[in-house]
Amino acid sequence: MLMRVATFAQSEQMISGALRLQAAMANEQVQESSGLQSEDFGGYGSGAGRVINLQVSVTRAQSYIDAGNLADNKVQAMYSAVGSVTDIITQLRTQLSAATTGSSTATASVINYAQQAMSQMQGLLNTQYDGEYVFSGARTDTAPADLSSFDTGTGSLATSDTSYYKGDSEIASVRVSDSQSISYGVTADNPAFEQVVRLLKYVGNSTTLTSSDISQALDLASTALDATSTVQAKLSTAASQIETASTDQSDYQNFAKTLSTNLTSVDVAAVTAQLSTYQAQLTASYSAISKIQSMNLASYLR
Repeated sequence: MLMRVATFAQSEQMISGALRLQAAMANEQVQESSGLQSEDFGGYGSGAGRVINLQVSVTRAQSYIDAGNLADNKVQAMYSAVGSVTDIITQLRTQLSAATTGSSTATASVINYAQQAMSQMQGLLNTQYDGEYVFSGARTDTAPADLSSFDTGTGSLATSDTSYYKGDSEIASVRVSDSQSISYGVTADNPAFEQVVRLLKYVGNSTTLTSSDISQALDLASTALDATSTVQAKLSTAASQIETASTDQSDYQNFAKTLSTNLTSVDVAAVTAQLSTYQAQLTASYSAISKIQSMNLASYLR
């Protein structure tokens, strides 16, 4: 089809405008289907850096939440184990009190209980979570307590003995934010545990207990009970701190996600309405271009 020279420039201008309109339509069609302003960061212009920072901070917050949840689960495992240790020392103290009457039956009973409790104590000190020993310090692949050598000899009620411990002195901690770490670890050589092991060894390996032995054992049992209660209280505090920090991270994460969504999303309803307008404009442009391009001298001479 031939075009008049006089209408060429006008036709080209209208075609360029139609192409721009078509490109704008294509972009908004993508926005309508995805709900996003752009499929890549380049489409956000000067706001791209802010969007990237928000997305990075959301990911970082999730890493802190995950670390906090893992640490909290370990603390719960520790707390439960220490609670069982508390039960052992409470029961032992009760039986020692009964033995103060001088009854041979009560004495035999407390000795037998101490022997059984020693085996249970080893299992508690070797508590694992997710395949890791929680009372071993940093040596989480090593069982922290080996009480096999404590099956003979009474030792001394007055002298501490942590030779059973196979872990290290590292106290576990977890980073819960850019600026905060929370220590929550307890090792199997903690004085509370050592006192219980010492007491069980003395009572369990005794053939008989004098009134003096029972009196000293009761004193140590009271000290050990106070110590285990203190350990439980510290674990409870650590768990509370970790949970609070994780909640703070979750709150921030929700805030950052909302802000990021506000910066990157579009009003789909508004985009759909704009597309309808563009469609009408494009249809009109094509119609006008078609009329211009069909104009020739013969049309005027008919």
